Amino acid sequence: MAKVVLAFGSFDILHPGHLLYLEKAKRLGDKLVVVIARDESIKMFKGKAPFFNQADRARMIGSLKIVDKAVVGNKLKKPSDRYNIIKKYRPSIIVFGYDQKVNVPHLEEWLVANKLGAKIVRIKAKEDPRKYKSSKVKF
Repeated sequence: MAKVVLAFGSFDILHPGHLLYLEKAKRLGDKLVVVIARDESIKMFKGKAPFFNQADRARMIGSLKIVDKAVVGNKLKKPSDRYNIIKKYRPSIIVFGYDQKVNVPHLEEWLVANKLGAKIVRIKAKEDPRKYKSSKVKF
């Protein structure tokens, strides 16, 4: 059975830091599934709309050779709903970037409550973590 790795992100302005994150995630398993944040989720969590819409962002990420599947995340009625997509893909490993805001203890509890044995891995920045950040891009 293939070891599925599930990665989450907005991927609004694709940059080398995103590529590094996805390359490291891919090395952890056999199949990399990337969950692209919905436009309304980005507004909820970041307080502003993305530059590119969710369909365009999914198309960009899905076109990368290292990505086996790119999907748009599920609709959120509340912030904790973002994890429901994990049930669909039942990954062995869930990865987050060094700067992603995620309540790991809460997710671990959610995984146990939903009888999912995924391991959570935080991908570290290769260089100065301030070098590649979408928030540094000015329009």
